[in-house]
Amino acid sequence: MIDSGVRYELKTNATNRRIRELITAINQRALVSRPDFQRRLVWTNRDKVEFVDTILRALPFPEIYVCAGEVDPETAQGTEWLVDGQQRVSTIYEYFSGAQSLRLPPRIPAYAALTEAQKRSFLEYTVVVRDLGSVPLDYVKDVFSRINSTKYGLNAMELANARYDGAIKRSAASLAEHDFYSRRSVFKASDVRRMGDVSFQLSLLITMEAGYFDDTDEHERYLERYNDEYPRAPEMEARLNSVFAALDSADIAGASRWWKKADLFSLIVELDRAVSVDSRAVDPAALRTALTGFEQLLERYQGHDGEMSSAERERASRYSLAAAQGSNHRKSRITRGEILAEVIRSAST
Repeated sequence: MIDSGVRYELKTNATNRRIRELITAINQRALVSRPDFQRRLVWTNRDKVEFVDTILRALPFPEIYVCAGEVDPETAQGTEWLVDGQQRVSTIYEYFSGAQSLRLPPRIPAYAALTEAQKRSFLEYTVVVRDLGSVPLDYVKDVFSRINSTKYGLNAMELANARYDGAIKRSAASLAEHDFYSRRSVFKASDVRRMGDVSFQLSLLITMEAGYFDDTDEHERYLERYNDEYPRAPEMEARLNSVFAALDSADIAGASRWWKKADLFSLIVELDRAVSVDSRAVDPAALRTALTGFEQLLERYQGHDGEMSSAERERASRYSLAAAQGSNHRKSRITRGEILAEVIRSAST
């Protein structure tokens, strides 16, 4: 953070630089990317293609920011740090160098395939560069965290949403709007406002594929891995629709605990595992009976029913504790899952 007793005059001089100057500066290591400054979206390949198309059409794009970096006092050679615009500049360099990481569709010619006049036009394209000058590193980082405002007061899903808008995120967002959730009033308005519904659905997709994990630890890894494409989207949607249909057919009471997020999460995961992974047939009436019976057992435990057997009490105690304390932790999720798997087995063939 900035020392409250120190004040800097932050100058932001805007100049025009040609793309060829940026490429030369990168090759000479005079322009250095600083990823720790970056607060913006991680681009998909589609984003990159559209950006290249913008330049080839000679259309404008937003300015980039740099500041003074390190200077060698003996040689007087210095560097600039690219503090905002990393995706734009790296895409320009990928296109110019023919990097395999940039996959161009037929409608966008590779740089090597451009005519000499087209290459000159690309290299002479002017970019607006705003220079912050020479200010302390921590000061610049603080300025940009405030400008981009994706750090302050945001939860993990909101932060991830600020960086990723790719395939698996869009799939999770779409599934979170499924009428199954709205009919059961699973998500509150505050959940939707803070992207809790998308976080819940993303956790479901990851768990269905890879098993239980802690909190949202895996979110960013999967958002990055499946930013360009999420090949399993149709399969996962079909599997979830099967689970939703089974729960609808079971006709569980609207006031049931099984519509609460922590309980529903475990129920969906284990029912999906029974139906789609283990290929077991689940009878809707038997499922309703089994879930209602287990819920009644939990209510008896919470009411300190002295008639419960030691086995019933132990089972209810384990589930209640896993549902109440650290409900999003891997250990708690595994415990709930193991117990609900037993409940579901009693309703399946």
